[in-house]
Amino acid sequence: MAAQFGRRLRRGATTTAVAAAAVAALTASQGPGSPLVAAEGDQSNQSNQPTAGSVPSGDDGASGNSPYFTDLPPLNTPNKPGTSVNLPVTGSAESGIPASILAAYKKAQQTVAGTDAACRLPWQLLAAIGKVESGQARGGRVDAQGTTLSPILGPALNGQGFALIKDTDNGVYDGDSTHDRAVGPMQFIPSTWETWGQDGNADGRKDPNNIHDAALAAGRYLCAGSRDLSLATDLDRAVLSYNHSDEYLRTVRTWFEYYNRGTHEVPDGTGVLPNQTSTGTHHNAGSGTPHTTPSPSPTPTPVPTPSPKPPAKPSPGPTDPGKPTTPPPTPDPTPSPVLAAVQNAGTGELTATAGDAFAERIKVRAKSSLGTPLAKVSVTFTVTGDTDAAFDGAKSTVTLVTGADGTVTAPVLKAGEKTGAFTVTATATGSSLPAVTYAATVTARQADAIARTGTADLTAVAGQTFADVTAEATYKGAAADRVAVTATMITDGDEPVENDKGPYFTNDDGDPVRTLVLTTDADGKVALPKIYADGAAGTYKLRLTTEGGATVVIELTVEAPAAA
Repeated sequence: MAAQFGRRLRRGATTTAVAAAAVAALTASQGPGSPLVAAEGDQSNQSNQPTAGSVPSGDDGASGNSPYFTDLPPLNTPNKPGTSVNLPVTGSAESGIPASILAAYKKAQQTVAGTDAACRLPWQLLAAIGKVESGQARGGRVDAQGTTLSPILGPALNGQGFALIKDTDNGVYDGDSTHDRAVGPMQFIPSTWETWGQDGNADGRKDPNNIHDAALAAGRYLCAGSRDLSLATDLDRAVLSYNHSDEYLRTVRTWFEYYNRGTHEVPDGTGVLPNQTSTGTHHNAGSGTPHTTPSPSPTPTPVPTPSPKPPAKPSPGPTDPGKPTTPPPTPDPTPSPVLAAVQNAGTGELTATAGDAFAERIKVRAKSSLGTPLAKVSVTFTVTGDTDAAFDGAKSTVTLVTGADGTVTAPVLKAGEKTGAFTVTATATGSSLPAVTYAATVTARQADAIARTGTADLTAVAGQTFADVTAEATYKGAAADRVAVTATMITDGDEPVENDKGPYFTNDDGDPVRTLVLTTDADGKVALPKIYADGAAGTYKLRLTTEGGATVVIELTVEAPAAA
């Protein structure tokens, strides 16, 4: 088994010969080769506002320079250099990270990369800081949502061996209305959390005791300004902004290098916890106050005593009439809530134009037999009916799980080209409970204006054809693509109808027709087929009508043939 160095809780930048020897040994075997940036020389920390170009202040750091664990990893690493870091779920217990904690670090890396790719935040850095600050949330003691089972609080920052930071949150985060304390698995002081707190699990709250919220906040904090954490100097400055101590930087750097060599997932609650040292000082996750285990009093030398006599035969009656003769009955356990129903959670009208996405999202709520919201309920959404509408990814069925508030929202629903009504159902997966049914409608694309394009004279001699007729349809000033346009030869009068005389189109069989339905192209334009001049000489009318009611009337003039 690889040798391990002593585990102990340190205050701020305090150093000891033991820590120096330990770091020196690790540096020789596996430590990072980059130079350390001096804590007092970090001039990047000018602001405590998370705005573009700003970085955290360096005086108190994210944790207020609270105590941290100086446990060091084993001298042997979980994997040799150059091999994969995606190791199986085996290996040194020290290299294992609790499942929920590891997932939070990786999710934070992905989230930050989506908005600040230039920072190049590695999740292993979050893991190293989480190890040093709280022993990975006390070995992964978190609930299903990632919130610690009990608050993780640092000692009161009252200036007695620590920084002096008077209360800034009225005890809201740390329960202390006199002085601030570092809070949560990433140990943010309340004033820093107020500025940098995040909602990493999208539950609508920013909770420093939630590993998803805290890990994302730490990632944002480390990436403040224009830092590129792939550069050693920027990484060192980021760590020093978290806790202004050279020893802190060395400890985090050592764990960072260790996790870069490989790690694996362990069940929540089974992570390796920091041990109490020979001095008796350790970190109490409940109150955060360092405790000192008193030295045991010397055990007095026992005085020999004569052998006891056999006990007398007990009397048949009770020896203590004040106590019951039978134990009290064990109360029945509180029944666990069971799923009673899934209900509509406020979904509005579901209407969309063909080809567009529905603006409204379908949302349901699962309720227990006690009438309370029920989390982790699997809900299946299904599109039914004569429709080509579908959820994102062209899926007609999706299955999701309710959140902590008992609700779940379906993916975006997109209308197809087929118009009309259809339904979407939401059911508790595998349950016989009644489904929630939602009515949805797809309407045809529309245009609110149409006009003829081109200026060619539309005059033709009977028996010949007119020049080509084209038009353009728009909706709110933009091209109305794939909109139906009806072309009709009409009569004169206040209430015109289809004309049975005069110019005409032909159908596929070559027969004369005086009404056609066409569709605009992607630019909102439509070209009519050939129009044949027929009938007595005179002026005739062609009407174009769009889906949506826009119309334009075009005059066609038929001339008599020239005399022979």
